[in-house]
Amino acid sequence: MYKSRNRLTNLVASMILLGGSASASAITVNWTDWESSSSTNGYTALGTILSGSEVIGVTYNNPQGIGFDQLNGGTDYWQNNRSGRNPATSPYTSPELTNGVDNIPEGTDIIALSRAGLQTLSFSQTIANPFFSYVSLNGNGYAFDQDFELLSVGGVDGNDCGYWGCGTSYKEVADLGNGVFEYRLLGTGEPHGTLRFTGSFDTVTWRSLSNEFWNGFTVGVEGTQEQVFPCDVNPNLPECNPTDMPVPGTLLLLGLGLTGLRFSARKTLA
Repeated sequence: MYKSRNRLTNLVASMILLGGSASASAITVNWTDWESSSSTNGYTALGTILSGSEVIGVTYNNPQGIGFDQLNGGTDYWQNNRSGRNPATSPYTSPELTNGVDNIPEGTDIIALSRAGLQTLSFSQTIANPFFSYVSLNGNGYAFDQDFELLSVGGVDGNDCGYWGCGTSYKEVADLGNGVFEYRLLGTGEPHGTLRFTGSFDTVTWRSLSNEFWNGFTVGVEGTQEQVFPCDVNPNLPECNPTDMPVPGTLLLLGLGLTGLRFSARKTLA
């Protein structure tokens, strides 16, 4: 479930946290450590995400069951084309993008899917900007209930291929009627990549569109809602009311402008 946010106040808060800079860079994602699984309600996996001092519980449920999981060791399906890891050219990173992904999913944890149907990720507290990385989405597709941005794909824009090869990925928006839309991740060949949802979430829900053995995923977050969007949690924070104080970036630009005027005046007098 998506929660809207006040874009202006959060922009101000973000600029303050950045010390007045309006620039941004790729994000170090906090990836899930998948720890246990059971046959509860088909299949349920439990994991945790560490984000600073916060511990976020993650629950994944798939009533249809899955192909397999890998929670402790095993093959590293997140490496570059079976040749080790290189974040600069990984199918799962996008360091060249503002708010892209800086780091490959950690460890070898993966949940491998094989059956069509609905499935859900739930978080123990509201999280911000979840990232979803996938392996070998050939012959299948995912239909999400929220819009997403496709950040990187193996074999595209200088990225290495994924463990099982190269492919293409793209988004298709389906109008289901009555104002309901479905956002589909589709592809050809052997797609490997990462996408991002923007905003605050308690859950992420999607459908696997077909039976196919196998395609895998993991999930990470930028942080908790309170860490990334503090004004959503406490709108009374000083930085959440732009009418109470100037934006630091504006002050910086104003100071630079005044310095330029003084320099110009001195030059004229000389």
